[in-house]
Amino acid sequence: MKKNRLVIALVALMLFVLSACGSTDTKDAAANNKKEPVKAAPTEMILATTTSTQDSGLLDVLIPMFEKENNVIVKTIAVGTGQALEMGKKGEADVLLVHAPKAEEEVVASGDATNRKRVMYNDFVLVGPSENPAGVSGKDIKDALKKIADSKSIFVSRGDDSGTHKKELSIWEAAGVKPAGDWYVSTGQGMGQTLQVAAEKKGYVLTDRATWLAQEKNLDTLKIVVEGADDLMNIYHVMQVNPEKHDKVNSKDAEKFANFMIDKKTQEVIEDFGKKEYGQSLFISYTE
Repeated sequence: MKKNRLVIALVALMLFVLSACGSTDTKDAAANNKKEPVKAAPTEMILATTTSTQDSGLLDVLIPMFEKENNVIVKTIAVGTGQALEMGKKGEADVLLVHAPKAEEEVVASGDATNRKRVMYNDFVLVGPSENPAGVSGKDIKDALKKIADSKSIFVSRGDDSGTHKKELSIWEAAGVKPAGDWYVSTGQGMGQTLQVAAEKKGYVLTDRATWLAQEKNLDTLKIVVEGADDLMNIYHVMQVNPEKHDKVNSKDAEKFANFMIDKKTQEVIEDFGKKEYGQSLFISYTE
C-alpha cells in the first residue's frame, strides 16, 4: 500500500515538472515570436537650393540631421537660385533654400511660395589673380568693376541666373557698365566650377565667401581683392512651395524643414560650421 502511494506521488511530481517546463517553453516561444514594432517607411522631400550651400559642405551636415529627426529622405537639387525658384514656380520641388531676395519676393507675391523665413547670411567677395592687373582694392565694388572693364581684364561670370549671378549683374548696372567682349567670360556653371575657370584664366570673379573659403586651398592663383561693403551682403531664405497652388508637393515635410532651418539647435550648427577648419563661420545665423 505504501509502495502504491509512493508511485502515485512520483508520478504526480513528474507531471508537475513537465507542466512547469511546458509553461516555460510556451513563454519562451511567445517571447521569441514577439515582433519588434514596424518602423514607418520614410517619406521623400525635394529640396531645390543654390550651389553655394552644397559646395560649402553645409548641407552635408544639416541634411542628415533633418532626415534622422523626421524620418525623411531628402533629394537635394543644387542649381542656381534662378533655376531653384523656377522649380518652385512649377511645383517641381517641395521646399527652397535660396539667396536672391528680390526674386524670392516675386515668387512669394505670385503665390508659388509661402512661409518664407530668413535663415543665415554671409557676404560676396571679389577675388582676382595675384598680379591684380586692374589694380582693384578696398570696399568699393562698383569702382572695382569699372576698372576691370576699362582695363579689359578677364572677368569670369557664372552666367547661370543664380543668386550670385543676379548680384553681379545688379552691380554692373549700378556701376553703369554693360559687360561684353572677349574679356567677359560666362561659364553657365556653379560657383565651384566658375572659381576653377577664373583660376585657370587668371580672371576676376564674384563669389560668396563660404564657397571661396571651402575652395581657396585649390585656388592658389587667386586672392580676395574687394570685400566688406554693405551692398555685398548675401542673405539666404527658406520657403515652402505653396500647396494651395501646387497640390502634389510634400507640404508637411517642407514645413518641417522650414522650421528646422530656424530652430535654435540648427542655428547653432550653422553658426559653428567652418570655424574649426577655416577659422571663421562660413555662414552667420540670421533669423527673424
